[in-house]
Amino acid sequence: MKTIQVSAAIIHDNVGRIFATQRGYGDMQGGWEFPGGKIEAGETPEAALKREISEELDTQIAVERFITTVEYDYPNFHLTMQCYWCRVESGCLTLKEHKAAKWLSANELDSVNWLPADKIVLEKIKR
Repeated sequence: MKTIQVSAAIIHDNVGRIFATQRGYGDMQGGWEFPGGKIEAGETPEAALKREISEELDTQIAVERFITTVEYDYPNFHLTMQCYWCRVESGCLTLKEHKAAKWLSANELDSVNWLPADKIVLEKIKR
């Protein structure tokens, strides 16, 4: 089984909400996730995250701290996901590849259908 290495941004705002995006493409279209993407050869997870958020959301972020690594077996691949707390430095979180997005308060985190690997991250940040 092939392994895909990605970085994910848990973007928060100054009132404690978390930014969630809905996939607009691929096998998991419609599922909700933390934005991010594949780590390219020679790239650090943090650099990949800044690049991906810039490309997908036209936004510059500050990567504040590492949260966790999630290992998850999807039917066709193994996912290794490095997850980081982040905040917006500049930009307006413009959707370029996602179908939808929401800012979710702590009591709204379970209101969307998270993808399985992202559910694991969600449980860690709820604590």
